Amino acid sequence: MALLSVIRRWHFRQQVPIREIERRTGLSRNTIRKYLRADTVEPQFKVPERPSKLDPYA
Repeated sequence: MALLSVIRRWHFRQQVPIREIERRTGLSRNTIRKYLRADTVEPQFKVPERPSKLDPYA
């Protein structure tokens, strides 16, 4: 997700306020704050392992 690195660059390097980042991205201020406080570079989503309906025929 390249958006997270763009948000961090705007805020820390270019000193863009959170409200301006909100206008540019369409994300909520709470989400932007969460991204700025997080130590991770990209959010990790857990995708559950789902069996396919075609597995018995494969």
